Amino acid sequence: MATEAQSEGLAFHPMDQFIVKPLFGGETVGMMTPTNVTLWMALTILAITALFVFGTRGRAIIPSRIQSIAELAYGFVHKMVEDVAGKDALKFFPYIFTLFCFIVFSNFLGLLPKAFTTTSHIAVTAVMAMAVFLTVTIVGFVKNGAGFLSLFWVSSAPLPLRPILALIEVISYFVRPVSHSIRLAGNMMAGHAVIKVFAAFAPLILISGIGVAVTPLSIVAITAMYGLEVLVAFIQAYVFTILTCVYLKDALHPHH
Repeated sequence: MATEAQSEGLAFHPMDQFIVKPLFGGETVGMMTPTNVTLWMALTILAITALFVFGTRGRAIIPSRIQSIAELAYGFVHKMVEDVAGKDALKFFPYIFTLFCFIVFSNFLGLLPKAFTTTSHIAVTAVMAMAVFLTVTIVGFVKNGAGFLSLFWVSSAPLPLRPILALIEVISYFVRPVSHSIRLAGNMMAGHAVIKVFAAFAPLILISGIGVAVTPLSIVAITAMYGLEVLVAFIQAYVFTILTCVYLKDALHPHH
């Protein structure tokens, strides 16, 4: 009986937190069904609106804390776009800034208890990555015409190697949206799953000496993992954004 109780206590499903569920009952998720993903994406948009509209409407000379955060975020991404992609890329700053804000707010809101991390789903990150891919590809051909294809031709390499390198460059180019989306979703999913695994050990009934040793250690581990996830939440938003700037630079200046 003790073994059965322990096995039941240890039963946990760390991936259940990523299940998409309808908001208003039922189990079928259709194209227009409001789900927990819909809810937390809407809350992300509301949080961004609250920060940049209501938090900065006063535009005081001595900014409040909320206004300071908004200005720091604006300046941080603006400088990133200019430094990485060049001044001619600043026309795309609103789009890149929107991406950064959506990802960073989604990541941080996903750290709240009982929250849903929308960026842990490949369906969400793949749409953003594909939008970036299509945008930079269209911009590359519109701005450079057929000259955009020079991105794949490494003129500095020895002539016999250029066709091989061109094939590698083409493959790596079309893999971009895959790696761009999986990197973000995978990191967010992995971190939350690990926290859930440690959390499953924390409330164990202290039955044996092993239980006494495991429970305090798990609480410490959860705290450490949560702190790490706060850092990862920002870093992954930064990585997604800076890669977008790098891809945009290739579209604006494709020559090797």
